[in-house]
Amino acid sequence: MRIGIDLGGTKIEAIALSDSGEELFRKRIATPKEYWPTVEAIVLLVGDTEQATGQLGSIGIGIPGILSPVTNRVKNSNSTWLNDENLQQDLEGKLQRVVRITNDANCFAVSEATDGAGAGHRVVFGAILGTGCGGGVVFNGLVHDGRNGISGEWGHNPLPWLGEDDIHNRSCFCGRAHCIESYISGTGFLSDFSSLGGIANDCQEIVALINQDDFIACFAFERFVDRLARALAQVINSLDPDIIVLGGGLSNIDKIYQELPKHLSQYVLGKECDTPIVKNIFGASSGVRGASWLWPLG
Repeated sequence: MRIGIDLGGTKIEAIALSDSGEELFRKRIATPKEYWPTVEAIVLLVGDTEQATGQLGSIGIGIPGILSPVTNRVKNSNSTWLNDENLQQDLEGKLQRVVRITNDANCFAVSEATDGAGAGHRVVFGAILGTGCGGGVVFNGLVHDGRNGISGEWGHNPLPWLGEDDIHNRSCFCGRAHCIESYISGTGFLSDFSSLGGIANDCQEIVALINQDDFIACFAFERFVDRLARALAQVINSLDPDIIVLGGGLSNIDKIYQELPKHLSQYVLGKECDTPIVKNIFGASSGVRGASWLWPLG
């Protein structure tokens, strides 16, 4: 049995999967906003999972951040109470077994590569288009964290081939300007729509306007798709994955999959591109499922 834990800023979710991927148990609780209560909550969730199933399981955990390859402590987490803590060591001490921990975007990628939209492909790139813009790389079913623990962080490269329409004054939280995340995340899409004079409270309202052929919404979407194509062309030019799986809220815009291929080839080296760009299968469950698959079969 494989136990996956998705440690989010507002909730912690546990899932137990059989070797065949069958869901055996699932439970969700609120995330404590302090470190040691968070550790205890994870330990209790593991206990509840094993008690309910009557089995012991391997444990994988997805976190909003990474483990530093230098200190093995958490860094870059927006759940700030985790930063600079030795989460892996503390959990392994309490659970008395090895625990595998990686970034939550990596968990999304390995979930979709194992038995989701990317199943059967050797190299899978998972791109999350949500409030931010994350990603993960999977080779032969295994997450590639990278030497510095930041593999897949495509959102913090600059948007390539900037034009006059791309110049804005928004800086990224990472401290740089013109990061991909500031353009093609949900936050960036909404901001661009507003800059064109559109009025919407969230991206769902923009999508509704697109479906009504609203001029500003359709124009903002054209800009979004072109920028997404430029951003993914960088990934294809450097990694050339077998498939790209999109996740996050914006991945639910079906029109992306119709329009994006028309733009990609003009930016990919050689002016040819047949890389499949597909929607995820497991949606919001990919994170917790992927955490369990950090322990692959065999």
